[in-house]
Amino acid sequence: MRKIPTLFRRDPDDLRHVLPEVTPGCEWVLAGEGRATRKYDGTCCLLDDDGVWFARREVKPGKNPPDGWVEADHDEVTGKRVGWEPIEQSPFAKFHAEALGNPHERRYLGTYELCGPKINGNPEGFDGHVLVWHKDAEEIPLDPGDETHETLRDILTDPAWSYEGIVWHHPDGRMAKLKRRDSARP
Repeated sequence: MRKIPTLFRRDPDDLRHVLPEVTPGCEWVLAGEGRATRKYDGTCCLLDDDGVWFARREVKPGKNPPDGWVEADHDEVTGKRVGWEPIEQSPFAKFHAEALGNPHERRYLGTYELCGPKINGNPEGFDGHVLVWHKDAEEIPLDPGDETHETLRDILTDPAWSYEGIVWHHPDGRMAKLKRRDSARP
């Protein structure tokens, strides 16, 4: 899984915020071609074609990746590499095992968000650790034309909005995201 691009270009003077300029390659979102879904606040996991579980891992420039790591993407600008490490050696192994112990948990190939009490302070409010299959992510109802910088900023910064952000899925597999914190007013 490659790093999902942010819908709007980051402000070079303040990388915590975005500008009202679409990131090249994400124009399809404004054209209404994608499906908007809830972005869960957890940690990403992968069940690969061989039935092996991995955890997402970022490796900073000059650092060695862990044993068994599989690179998925490399940012030429920052030098950061993103990839997968075997779940059993990640700091999330215990919580992942708990989530797998849920007898109602479905197992489909692909990516999941591991959420729960010991993940990122549990902003999702789960009682135990769970795996949310990204293809099952809750759809966000947006009206045609809502994909403007101003409208999305208003939606994401509304006090009633309680999710980490939005992820758009194009039918051809492309994705784009926008986090609540990206839209915060400076």
